[in-house]
Amino acid sequence: SVKAGKMPEGEKMRQCKQEEEQQQKEEEREGLIEFYSSYQELFQFFCSNTTIHGAIRLVCSKKNKMKTAFWSVLFFLTFGLMYWQFGILYREYFSYPVNLNLNLNSDRLTFPAVTLCTLNPYRYSAIRKQLDKLDQITHQTLLDLYDYNMSLPQRDWSTSSTQRRSSRSLLHHVQRHPLRRQKRDNLVNLPENSPSVDKNDWKIGFVLCNENNDCFHQAYSSGVDAVREWYSFHYINILAQVPDAKALDESDFENFIYACRFNEATCDKANYTHFHHPLYGNCYTFNDNSSSLWTSSLPGINNGLSLVVRTEQNDFIPLLSTVTGARVMVHDQNEPAFMDDGGFNVRPGIETSISMRKEMTMRLGGSYSDCTEDGSDVPVQNLYSSRYTEQVCIRSCFQLNMVERCGCAYYFYPLPDGAEYCDYTKHTAWGYCYYKLLAEFKADVLGCFHKCRKPCKMTEYQLSAGYSRWPSAVSEDWVFYMLSQQNKYNITSKRNGVAKVNIFFEEWNYKTNGESPAFTVVTLLSQLGNQWSLWFGSSVLSVMELAELVLDFIAITIILAFRWFRSRQKLSPPGPPLNSQDNAAFQDEAPALSAPHRFTVEAVVTTLPSYNSLEPRGPSRDGEVGHE
Repeated sequence: SVKAGKMPEGEKMRQCKQEEEQQQKEEEREGLIEFYSSYQELFQFFCSNTTIHGAIRLVCSKKNKMKTAFWSVLFFLTFGLMYWQFGILYREYFSYPVNLNLNLNSDRLTFPAVTLCTLNPYRYSAIRKQLDKLDQITHQTLLDLYDYNMSLPQRDWSTSSTQRRSSRSLLHHVQRHPLRRQKRDNLVNLPENSPSVDKNDWKIGFVLCNENNDCFHQAYSSGVDAVREWYSFHYINILAQVPDAKALDESDFENFIYACRFNEATCDKANYTHFHHPLYGNCYTFNDNSSSLWTSSLPGINNGLSLVVRTEQNDFIPLLSTVTGARVMVHDQNEPAFMDDGGFNVRPGIETSISMRKEMTMRLGGSYSDCTEDGSDVPVQNLYSSRYTEQVCIRSCFQLNMVERCGCAYYFYPLPDGAEYCDYTKHTAWGYCYYKLLAEFKADVLGCFHKCRKPCKMTEYQLSAGYSRWPSAVSEDWVFYMLSQQNKYNITSKRNGVAKVNIFFEEWNYKTNGESPAFTVVTLLSQLGNQWSLWFGSSVLSVMELAELVLDFIAITIILAFRWFRSRQKLSPPGPPLNSQDNAAFQDEAPALSAPHRFTVEAVVTTLPSYNSLEPRGPSRDGEVGHE
């Protein structure tokens, strides 16, 4: 046999050193995903390598506890201030502020719709007899209350049996709602014949009761207002009794409009529509036909609408209207004319020149304002055959509540489907219900003013009026003569019988008020970046470093929680012990089993000798090789 020699000591040391270096490189090699072993290591690495200003001071000054505390407080205080500013920016962003954009546009303008009313309700033939009877009752009432003998026109008071029954019914209902006087609150305890009670110390009004005889006194401080309101209440009931509303459609355009011109051209019947208003009488709306609208190419009084109207009160109802003249209103097409809100009166014997300036408003909807595009998202049904406006919604809301609460509809507003107008011959207590509901409506108990929102797009006309005498003293003779020849104008008080109205654009420009978002997402990101740069002098990549820190923190927390859970499982108690029988059987079988032998195998790995080491180097080696 050949006996191998031992490995040289230097070669063995060199091999061990190479193995240690290789093991160290393997330990230092980073994996694809590697987490820190502790929170301290995580934050120390972040503070040493982040681009956020001031974070390195937390590591560099760790040997000086005072500086470490100072920089820690300063660092987190700066973070707090920065996020406080972030909160202000977010609050401003989610308040959805807007910028107001004002533009002046110059273009040919579409002339608005113009509504003109006689200002006096007409004594229609369909209700003439009932109105005459109401005038008789009013005459007696004023005589009893004020000792005033109201003059009545001479009429044929002969009536048929049907008309007599209608008159008795009217008298019965008027007696149920009488006009009476009531002492003021501070004089209630004084007797009526007390010398300290004067006529001025009384309030006048009328009594309204419901089915349970629960009554209240609708009182007014002015006797004129009380008489007009009381007369109007009965007048509305008379109108509501007419089965066909077309019976009240008695248009007399030629007898009211003496002259009509637009842009120096004469108007015709295709340029106006007619409707009846319970208090303002016959009304005519010009330029309401969407198929052929007027346009103004130039501003000025000669390029607008010019009207000569008759203002004489002939066969009208003086107890409903106490003024003379006409009422005019300028509004946009496809919008109803609410004469109570936007109209104003035209005086007789006066030329009224009305200059207009158009103004459009376009609001941002959605989160920026509470406006509505077309009213489809408003919880109120539109009862008008027109587009949505805020006033249309408010009146529709009141009418719907009127039908729901009182069982009938108010005559001034459109009639909902399946409803009928209030009439005390059918609805005896509707007046009581109406005035109670009206008080709740004005106090916004019904919520109509909150439900009805402004439209996002609306057009308004700013008006200014000028007045002058018309016709003048030197021209009135020939003007009235021409009117008498052409229009059969034969009024005794000529100056109080006519008026002239001019409506025109003041200038060719019109103003547009628009809104745009004042705080967009781009603006928000820019402001947030400014604040971040101000407090930490960093960039978007610094924000990503901070996000990486948060994610690493969450990952370490999950890993440590998992290790803690595994360690709790290893420390859990073992299973139940074996019983005595099982233990005895195990002891009996133990000798029969041979225990396995334990032995250790040591392997010595040596490098093979080189070829030169096998050659004999001296005589001493010859003796070591022999034969057995």
